[in-house]
Amino acid sequence: MEITASMVKELRERTGAGMMDCKKAMQETNGDMEKAIDWLREKGIAKSAKKESRIAAEGLANIYINDHKAVILEVNSETDFVSKNSEFTDMIDTIGKTILNSNVKTLEEAMELSTSEGTIKDLIIAKTAKIGEKLSLRRIEVVEKNADEVFGAYLHMGGKIAVLSLLKGASEEVAKDVSMQAAAMRPQYVFIEDVPEDVVEKERSVQKELAMSEGKPADIAEKMVDGRIKKYFKEICLAEQAFIKDNDISVSEYVKKNNGEIKKVIRYEVGEGMEKRNENFAEEVMNQVKGTN
Repeated sequence: MEITASMVKELRERTGAGMMDCKKAMQETNGDMEKAIDWLREKGIAKSAKKESRIAAEGLANIYINDHKAVILEVNSETDFVSKNSEFTDMIDTIGKTILNSNVKTLEEAMELSTSEGTIKDLIIAKTAKIGEKLSLRRIEVVEKNADEVFGAYLHMGGKIAVLSLLKGASEEVAKDVSMQAAAMRPQYVFIEDVPEDVVEKERSVQKELAMSEGKPADIAEKMVDGRIKKYFKEICLAEQAFIKDNDISVSEYVKKNNGEIKKVIRYEVGEGMEKRNENFAEEVMNQVKGTN
């Protein structure tokens, strides 16, 4: 029986399995839709679709670099120990290298890139079924550099935090120092001008109320606020932070002393801003053993 694209598409929509897996299932069952679904279930592939509603806030971030381009990405799993699974880390490498060797700029474009196991989307679905946890490519950023610029890459805790810096005029060592600073000190912004005006105004309002509550006159309180806002910027802006290796200078001063200029810094911390799993994992394992999950 001829296997048509519409048959494969229908099977994919019904099972959530990858395109290549659906095509093979239809071939193995001579185009019988119900048997193809059973075939995918027996292989464990269709199970991946059932995991879509589950929380995946663990995983790894990583960075891939060639001469002029770098890719930073975050791939999530449900539990931390999956990040040590070679199936998972190999998948991340495949995704990272595929994006690096392409011209895509967005996550949506990246999901449609071809790998040896179908698209990146297909690959993630297949690995979800094989590993047994929901997996997802959460975010990517592609950065390109000029000849007078350098990348500085740093991974902390094996990839729980990844930082990619782009500096002009400085060395890779200086760029890596900037990335290490960002990993350790968790800046919310790179430069003062990156801080939204409403965030500054909210902090200014809080600090003014605090100064007034201390019994200071309005004019004195205003001057105190100016000083406290400068201190606030030194906490939340990477360029203004005291440099870890020399607290007498700021990060921007350190870079400038080394004939450099910070152009861009991207910091990914795995699971930041995401809801975390709180269910009883031991109970979940027992449910799987009993076949109830």
